[in-house]
Amino acid sequence: MTDGLGVWLYAVTSSRGDAQDSGELTGVAGEPVRSVVSDDLTAVVGSVPLEVFGEEPLRRNLEDLDWLEGTARAHDAVVAALVRRGPTVPLRLATVFRDDDRVRDLLDERRADFTAALALVSGRTEWGVKAYGDRAALTAAVAEARAAGEGNAKGAGAAYLARRRAQLSAQETVERDAAERAEEIHTRLVHQAAAGRRQTLTDPALSGRRDWMVLNGTYLVDDDRTDDFAATVTALSAEFPGIRLELTGPWPPYSFAGVEREPA
Repeated sequence: MTDGLGVWLYAVTSSRGDAQDSGELTGVAGEPVRSVVSDDLTAVVGSVPLEVFGEEPLRRNLEDLDWLEGTARAHDAVVAALVRRGPTVPLRLATVFRDDDRVRDLLDERRADFTAALALVSGRTEWGVKAYGDRAALTAAVAEARAAGEGNAKGAGAAYLARRRAQLSAQETVERDAAERAEEIHTRLVHQAAAGRRQTLTDPALSGRRDWMVLNGTYLVDDDRTDDFAATVTALSAEFPGIRLELTGPWPPYSFAGVEREPA
């Protein structure tokens, strides 16, 4: 590359098919997106000014939330366009290399990883499922189930005490009960997907939501099973009172790229 320019890496695709034809796309610096090819792999990249995207200025810019949001949107727009054309392994935001040769080195060094990742995401799409708990509703549902499990108490007073014990117990264990339900939901969703991962719960300060999140899952779903997966989410939401499920997507398969390396 010429002095003052670095190489921003968006994604890796196969050198076969339409995905490598990225000439009309523009990237994070308004630059035309282009391809760096190594045998059967294509890295989709853009030339970006190091005065903005070099190590030190990039570190400062990433602390500017407005700049970060705009850059992330531009990065994702390129990735999303590539995903629509064929199997794509998206790279994390702010992966910058010195020149095209360093990008080719990455393709050569991680060829097996990229090839496996492309095979995994082929014909599949990432979906997100977030579960939110309602403490009062969950406590009531658990208490009702526990009281029913104790059987019919003799007399109104005994029945009341049984319900009260169940309610107090449910209040004390609501965090554990929510975690158990989140794990059960995740396990059953994984069975409906090619792969699934539990992500870190979103900080309310970042999401702007006060909802009590108990699950933040991502799932790689066969494109011809999307309706079945959505139906499973709906059924699980109805099955677990006090837990509300939110299906999001489709997304590029960031969670299942499986290839990371510090930029050169």
